[in-house]
Formats: sequence, structure tokens, C-alpha cells
Amino acid sequence: MNTNKASGNTTTRTYIKESLITFVLAYVIFLPITGLVLKGYDYQALLHRPLYLALSVALLRVCIVWLRDRRMALPLPTVQIPAGVRKHKRFGTALLFGVMLALPFSIDNYWLTVAISVLIYILLGLGLNIVVGLAGLLDLGFVAFYAVGAYGYALGSQYLGIGFWAAIPFVIVLAMLCGILLGFPVLRMHGDYLAIVTLGFGEIIRLVLNNWLDFTGGPNGVAAPPPTLFGMEFAHTATQGGRPFHELWGLEYGSSHRYIFIYLLLLATVALALLFVNRLRQMPLGRSWEALRENEIACRSLGLNHVAIKLSAFSLGAMIGGVAGIFFAAYQGFINPSSFTFFESALILCIVVLGGSGSTIGVVLAATVITLLPEVLRDFADFRILIFGIVMVVMMIWRPRGFVTAKRQRFER
Repeated sequence: MNTNKASGNTTTRTYIKESLITFVLAYVIFLPITGLVLKGYDYQALLHRPLYLALSVALLRVCIVWLRDRRMALPLPTVQIPAGVRKHKRFGTALLFGVMLALPFSIDNYWLTVAISVLIYILLGLGLNIVVGLAGLLDLGFVAFYAVGAYGYALGSQYLGIGFWAAIPFVIVLAMLCGILLGFPVLRMHGDYLAIVTLGFGEIIRLVLNNWLDFTGGPNGVAAPPPTLFGMEFAHTATQGGRPFHELWGLEYGSSHRYIFIYLLLLATVALALLFVNRLRQMPLGRSWEALRENEIACRSLGLNHVAIKLSAFSLGAMIGGVAGIFFAAYQGFINPSSFTFFESALILCIVVLGGSGSTIGVVLAATVITLLPEVLRDFADFRILIFGIVMVVMMIWRPRGFVTAKRQRFER
């Protein structure tokens, strides 16, 4: 009886200790960020803001500790997968795709542009997931391939007269060559050294685009033409020798026509990219990437060509990133180097890590959350980045392996 009381007192004492330490640390961190507001050369102290935030963090910490102890105390349940789960999964996928098809016709232009951004970041996450999640190669300069795709389309249209559809194979080849060009110098590098080299590659691309004024336009940027479909242009007046979409079909012009077309085309591209990556994982190439990620020495000892494996990961990931760049340029209509900074690479890496390295479903969920969260928190503009950071920290504590943990495929008899 005394032992139980001592155990209960110890547990209570642990909760109190955890909450006090968390409260003090959170208050010290939040005090200069939210408690001091500058007003000219003076400042105003709002001490209640960090107090409320620190209390919330302390309460959240106690809940996390309690849930952790609760999970360790309960026995693990046995899960049996029903036989018809695959059929239900296909039905759910088809239903979700149908909802996504109907989405642009039921929302306004603002949320339609947000949905386009979500799909673009899904493509970027899928591309980086091949390099980081499947092959285990830390890439901090993935935004370079994003920029190659965008500028490849814009400059190809300006100097070579390449249209949207002709730019897709052109940019795919160009991005794959850039991926191979990056892959060769880093064949013998691992970990931090690999990350530094890829970071330098991303900065080199951005500086070239920023300083080559005669070719890229430098900081002034370059215009990218909107996409067309069989000569139909989704603009008020035709500028590329075709006919406006609304005139051809007898409709009233609306600025949403171009966004709807880009969204539907981008949705089909994302669906193909998801299918492409899932098929690659089941092929020998995908198995080779996972073997390289787990142990390169063991991978080479099995007779696998590590040079070809690394180059294939960089080139295929760059290919998907370049396609995302095409859609970004077509959607924006104008691009400049400020859109391809290191912050974009870090954001794409966050999508892969939060979603779960190697998990395609996790990448989709993480890209959706990371893109929508700042828009939902737009009313809290002063604390939007702070809340975003707190969510990421809590996520890494709660599920350090991401939203969806990638599982190895099992073959049943």
C-alpha cells in the first residue's frame, strides 16, 4: 500500500517537475518574441502574452507525458486487416479523386490558387522524397531543379519559341541533366558533406539566374506565357496566335478559366507522379534505392552499382522538380530568382520529413498541411510563423517518423 502511494506521489511529482521546467523555458523563449513590442525608439511590455503561451505549452507537455505513460501501460492491440481492404482502398482513392476534380468549380479564385500551390508542393515533395526518403541522400539544394524547370519554360518560350506542351519534354531532359551534373561530384560524399555540396549547388543556380542579366533578366525576372490547349487560350484576348477559350465556346469571360485549367492539368500530373513513384518503389530500382539508404557498403557488396543508383535518384527527383517548376511559371506568369531561395528547399525538406521519409501518402498530407496552415492562420499574421514552428516541434516530438511511416511491402502466399 505504501509502495503504491509512493509510486503515485512520484508520478505526480514528475508531472509537476515537467510542467515547471517547460513553463520556465517556454516563458524565456516567448518573452522577447511576443512580450516586447517595438514602438519607434521605445518598446511596450505585454507580459501577459508570453505567460499565456508558456502555460499552454506546459499543459501540452503534461498531456504528452501522460499519453506516453498511458501508451506504455496498455498492451499493444492486435490488428487484423480485412480481406476486402484493397477494394475499399481503391474506392476511397477514386472518391477522393472525384472530389478533387469537382473542387475548382465550388471555390473562389483565392482558394483555387491555394489549391494550385498545394499540388505544386506535392510534386516538389515527391521529387525530393526520391532523393532523401528512398535513396537516403540529404539534398538541401533541391530548389535548383525547381528553378531550372521554371526558367527552362520561360526562357525556352522567349528565345526558342517553345510552347507549354513542348516545354515539358524539354525541361524534363534539362532537369535530368542537371541532376546528373549534381550527382557526379557527390558520389563519394555522405551526410553533412553531401548536404553542403547540394546547398552550394542550389545557391550557384540562384546566383547565376540573378547575375546573368543579358540572358535571364536578373532580378527583373522574365515573363512566362500561359498554357494553351489545342490552340485555345485562357485569356481575355489571344496573344499566342490562337483563339480565346470563352469566345470559342460562347461563354462569358472569367479569370478563373485559366486557374481551373492549370489546376485540372496539375491534378492529372500529380496523379501520374504518384503512380510513377509507387511503381518505382516496387521495381528493382526502388529496392536498390532503399538498399543504398540502409547501408551503402552492404549495397555495394551485393553487386549493385552505387554510381548508377545515386545518379538515377538525383535525375528522377530533378525531373519531377523541373515539372513542378513549369507549372509554377505557367501559373504565376512571371518569375524571378527571389522565388527560389534556400527557404524553399528547407520547406520542401520539411514536407518530406513531416510526411514520413519514403512515404508518398505522407508527402501528400504534409504538403497539404504546410501549405494550408499559413493561409488558415492569416488572421494571426503576427504569430503565424511562431505557430507554424510550434506545430512542427510538437509533430517531431509526437511522431518523429512523420505522419505516415513508410512500411516495407509484404508478399502473402
